[in-house]
Amino acid sequence: MTPGARVAAAIEIIDRIRDGAAAEQALTAWARASRFAGSKDRAAVRDYVFDVLRARRSLGDGTGRALMMRLLARDGVGIDTHFTGEGHAPAPLGDDERADLAQPLQLSQAATHDLPEWLWPLWTDSLGADAKDAALALQTRADVFLRVNQKRATPADIIRSLAAEDIVAQPHETISGCLRVIQNARRIKASAAYADGLIELQDASSQFAVQAVPVTPGARVLDYCAGGGGKALAFADLYDAAIFAHDIAPKRMADLPARADRAQVQITPLATAALDQHAPFDVVFCDAPCSGSGTWRRTPDAKWQLTPARLDALQKIQAQVLDRAAGLVADTGMLVYATCSVLKGENQAIIAGFLDENPGWQVTATHQLLPGPAGDGFFLCVMVHK
Repeated sequence: MTPGARVAAAIEIIDRIRDGAAAEQALTAWARASRFAGSKDRAAVRDYVFDVLRARRSLGDGTGRALMMRLLARDGVGIDTHFTGEGHAPAPLGDDERADLAQPLQLSQAATHDLPEWLWPLWTDSLGADAKDAALALQTRADVFLRVNQKRATPADIIRSLAAEDIVAQPHETISGCLRVIQNARRIKASAAYADGLIELQDASSQFAVQAVPVTPGARVLDYCAGGGGKALAFADLYDAAIFAHDIAPKRMADLPARADRAQVQITPLATAALDQHAPFDVVFCDAPCSGSGTWRRTPDAKWQLTPARLDALQKIQAQVLDRAAGLVADTGMLVYATCSVLKGENQAIIAGFLDENPGWQVTATHQLLPGPAGDGFFLCVMVHK
């Protein structure tokens, strides 16, 4: 595909998303109908679409064509070399379009920072002086991070192994065993280190969260809302402990046994009905369902799909998850509540409500990470019985 054809494809997909399609659904539909597109073409089109979705409001929130024009202008890319009308490229810009591009957009604070209007007051209340920087960080692409299986390899081993396959990685500034991929990240899943279970794709903030939980040797650890099981795998790698994984939707854990085998660690999946039978646990880690506001660089369409009603429903689920998980913790154990959100209503407010209803618990540590170069936004609170 020519550069112009890639832009035209992105315009088509963006318009589908504006009409209500989910981003992944629209991208998949286009890829299936465009067998001529190679892997580099698909990657380039995907990057365009996600770059637009991250900054949809600050780019004017117009049609796919208008959004792509403003994206190229913002990034200093030659518009006239992409909008040529030749082959499958979009038609050249008209005089009215050029005039519109020359005029600065009149934007609200929420639009400037690419958030829905209703969410901006909650965002600023949650983050205070950090609100603007955190929102602007979500306009950019997130780095790719790897977790090294430290029971089987060192970060230096992995850096050398990846370099032999032209993948460049470097150690994270503060998180042990975490690597930042700075070249050819899309080759990770085809690498020998990944196939051998020596690395996993995992954001730096998630790795920090696992390392921030003090797990004693021989402890029984339950990843209560395991999803795909990434944190259960990290616990199994990092600690000499018995690791259990549970999710209310077991299909989310379907790949976990194969991933555990590849990593050469032991994880016991538990159905909901089996939790009480295996309780109590020394650590119950609850990565609760949330808005994902700290990860919107990776799933930018989620930012625009969130509604006040959905946020309210999530907060009710979070409170229920925490209440249920608390009953599985041993008398001397730890209850850990986590989200990949930066919103106070999903984090500090949930903890405050839980403590009001359960005065026998106390907080021993709290961490609020913001989206930025070091990783995604993430909240973590560790509690124990008084």
